Amino acid sequence: MRIAIASDHAGFPLKAPITAWLLKLGHEVRDFGTNSEESCDYPLFIRPAAEAVAQGVCDRAIVLGGSGNGEAIVANRVKGVRCAYCFSTETARLGRAHNDANAIAMGARLVPTPLALEIVSIWLDTPFEGGRHARRIAQIDAPPA
Repeated sequence: MRIAIASDHAGFPLKAPITAWLLKLGHEVRDFGTNSEESCDYPLFIRPAAEAVAQGVCDRAIVLGGSGNGEAIVANRVKGVRCAYCFSTETARLGRAHNDANAIAMGARLVPTPLALEIVSIWLDTPFEGGRHARRIAQIDAPPA
């Protein structure tokens, strides 16, 4: 799978371990920055990662920040991206199973590295359940009435 990864300065500490984990699992990783813990504006890195998913350049995206909230908001502003805010294995599982999340956001200040790797693994391995959830996804993506 081709996976985009991006972070701001606060999410940067999670980026390297997640990237290494993804590579170990055999995935291709495209890094959209940032590349240090120097303060930066997260939309400059998160939006291009989300757009890579929307354009089909990447299959999924992982976006990282201090809390992950702002990163989820930016990713979800990109049409065709469904970014789940994940802080537990259950939020990762449900984000995929019920919401067909093609992106996840996590906060490095809230999610320790071992849990982040477990969240990523569950998100990658969980299939979308379809059924009633597919109907709801279609409603999310439908133009306003």
